[in-house]
Amino acid sequence: MTTMENKMTEIDQVYIDRAKPELLPTKERIMDNLSYLAAFLGGCVSIGTFSMGASLIGVLNLTQAILAMAIGCSVIAIALVLSGSAGHKYGIPFTVQARSSFGFRGVKIPGFLRGIPAIVWFGFQSWVGAGAINVSLKTIFGFDNLPLVFVLFTVLQVILAINGFHGIKWLENISVVFIIGILGYMFYTVYTKYGVEVAATITNIKGTWGLPFWGGTTAFLGIYSTMILNGSDYSRELKRETKPAMTGSLYWLSILPATLFMGLIGLMVSGATGNNDPVAVFSTAMDNQFLTIMTLMFVAFAQVTTNVLNNIVPPVYVLMDTFHLSYKKSAILVGILSICTFPWLLVRPESAGGLSLFVQIYSAFLGPIFAVLVVDYFIIRKKKLNLNDYYNADGAFKGVNWAGVIAIIGGSIVSLFFVQISWYASLLPTGLLYYFLMKNMKKAAPFRKGTIFE
Repeated sequence: MTTMENKMTEIDQVYIDRAKPELLPTKERIMDNLSYLAAFLGGCVSIGTFSMGASLIGVLNLTQAILAMAIGCSVIAIALVLSGSAGHKYGIPFTVQARSSFGFRGVKIPGFLRGIPAIVWFGFQSWVGAGAINVSLKTIFGFDNLPLVFVLFTVLQVILAINGFHGIKWLENISVVFIIGILGYMFYTVYTKYGVEVAATITNIKGTWGLPFWGGTTAFLGIYSTMILNGSDYSRELKRETKPAMTGSLYWLSILPATLFMGLIGLMVSGATGNNDPVAVFSTAMDNQFLTIMTLMFVAFAQVTTNVLNNIVPPVYVLMDTFHLSYKKSAILVGILSICTFPWLLVRPESAGGLSLFVQIYSAFLGPIFAVLVVDYFIIRKKKLNLNDYYNADGAFKGVNWAGVIAIIGGSIVSLFFVQISWYASLLPTGLLYYFLMKNMKKAAPFRKGTIFE
């Protein structure tokens, strides 16, 4: 950084004293490239990907499904680099970065739009993970109490999240080899046991390269659209010397393998059995009891790594900023709210299509937020931030930046007309509208401080 930029990154002590320590710029970067890769590989093993794979049955053929996943993952990697650029350079989390786009009070809007899907996914994946643990306990000890296991499993994940990124780093580093091995074994088992049924069901599908194909890319992109917004929450922990090209490669190398394996497993399992619940399938698909238990425990463990990184920490930051709660209290509240989402209703076989639609709908709101963040940081502020403005609640960014709020409303309305490709459809209209409003809207004048308009 230049001398001027270094001065801009210094925060007056009065603002430091007022802020939650977890929301201040990171001083110690604890993630090297290998740890970052491991964190995202573990964090992307999502049971939701099984369901997204299952939702492609009858829509795309196998080649189209694989390409849809690959395109979705490539877009995710690029988007994470863009959304996390401010966090990597300045060490600030998403909820602080968004203050220039939405204002200190207005930031609650994107915060809640991002936090609600994360909490739903937390509950959904915790229920599936608890189901895997419950089947294992029943097999070994004869113990069978899924509701109790679900509550205890949720509590365990909250405790792990309370330890912050230091705990996440070692959890993901230890788990990465186990995850890769078991994913490969699960794929082999499904293909071996259901190969004939899969060939009959999937290979005869003509498929399409039209709107449903791009809707398929949105389905997989949508799973991570929550994570994309929080790019700065992750990148602020990555070593400063890592360049954007390397960061993008780390994202791509972690997200693509996990998504391809789990998406294809969900596609094949659902096509062969009609059941998209991995616990139900793998508890009956294997003849070896030990390997069955190992696979089911992997399903459970995968939910821990994914939830802690993607579905607990981001809404925790939002609750801290919105309600001025401590990190610990916010984490506990996220756990309680996840139970209140009734995840047992989402894992039913008939829920796969509805879950896919849910992803596409909330992507219609998260895509616009992403567009606003990118335009604000790269075009309006030219990657130069005065951090005092971001921590001074009575300064330039106080109140609500209506330019940001109106832009995400406008972008969301447009994208809902193209719900299958909602995330893509929202980007250009939102970005253009935000730029125009920031340039011409009187109420946006205070938020133009230090921008290309001044």
